[in-house]
Amino acid sequence: MSSKINGVEGGRPASPGAGRVSQRVQPQGGEPAGAPAAAESVHITDTASQLAALEQAVRELPAVDEARVATLRTAIEQGTYTVSPDKIADHLLTLEQSLEAAGRRK
Repeated sequence: MSSKINGVEGGRPASPGAGRVSQRVQPQGGEPAGAPAAAESVHITDTASQLAALEQAVRELPAVDEARVATLRTAIEQGTYTVSPDKIADHLLTLEQSLEAAGRRK
């Protein structure tokens, strides 16, 4: 009795890589033998385009907000900068919860 599963006939083991899609490598001289004549195209979604634009905008931002640093430096020098332990603790807890949630999504 002969059976055929995924193009492999029964009794004959499949070769390594059987059933996998491979990319054809195009030689410098032109199309590989047996290659389709139609060119393939890639469609970028609106979301991907927006993400790329946002990524570029973030790259253009300065790494340090100099105005914020100057404001904090002045407040520290003048002794008007106050530390709020409760606010710091709340932000640390929020960060910890966000990291924990992100770890569960993986």
